[in-house]
Amino acid sequence: MPQSPCLLIGAPVDSGKRTRGCLMGPDAFRTAGLAEQLTSLGRVTRDLGNVARAPLRDLPGPAHLHALSDTVAWTEALIPAARDAMAEGFPIFMGGDHSLSLGTVAGVAEHAQAQGRPQFVLWLDAHSDFHTPLTTGSGNLHGTPVGYVTGQPGFDAFPSLSSPIPQDRLCLLGLRSVDAEEREALERTDIALTDMRTIDEHGIAAPLREFLARVDAANGMLHVSLDVDFLDPSIAPAVGTTVPGGATFREAHLVMEILHDSGLVSSLDLVELNPFLDDRGRTASLMVDLTASLMGRRVFDRPTRSFAA
Repeated sequence: MPQSPCLLIGAPVDSGKRTRGCLMGPDAFRTAGLAEQLTSLGRVTRDLGNVARAPLRDLPGPAHLHALSDTVAWTEALIPAARDAMAEGFPIFMGGDHSLSLGTVAGVAEHAQAQGRPQFVLWLDAHSDFHTPLTTGSGNLHGTPVGYVTGQPGFDAFPSLSSPIPQDRLCLLGLRSVDAEEREALERTDIALTDMRTIDEHGIAAPLREFLARVDAANGMLHVSLDVDFLDPSIAPAVGTTVPGGATFREAHLVMEILHDSGLVSSLDLVELNPFLDDRGRTASLMVDLTASLMGRRVFDRPTRSFAA
């Protein structure tokens, strides 16, 4: 992995769903020692602070959508923030709920287009997030980023995409909560889909390596979007959308170690951490540990940690 500076960018987005608390995520990652862990691995690390939301505007949209204007404003702010950060180093976007990826993925894709390289996305999540403002039943826009960045209809209120992600450049890994409408829509796409049953039967490494081989063959840039609910809630409780049966501690670290070995990752989202729901900071610490694995720390280098009171 190129030794470009790690740029920590807070995105305290809390508008993508109704359960509040993700706005505290960036500070929780800072408190859990993300910068210190990266520095200990020899990475130059700069904390750029938090992105400021763009001004709010009254926007038309389906009545059931939650906080549409807020989410659009965050997207408008995060697209240029992500695009500009890519020119300076390796951005790590500390969320914030998953609606922040509406902006981060669109922004990194703009940078890749300017470089003449294809943008790929690895989505580590229990959910496919392939809804649109027209199809979401809950009205929660954290379930729409994959729909937006692939150019699905219904996002008229959002910034127009200059660099939509072709479907065959996405991999959704760890799926285990996909509603019927999303499943039907996904089956008509070329998105690589790997659910937890496939992982149970065949392991997590094979589908990941297959996707990475495609990224490598295309000389692509790879954005990784890591949702807390990719992990099993027994090890990562600090999320408002807990789904049993997620990735284990070792599966998650293996994913990160394989990603590091590939040298392909160029940007990272850390999303859906809700410190209000955490247990003595254990989820924030695990997400920091996983980021360290992505940056090269091996399992035998990991210090023993006690969560005793």
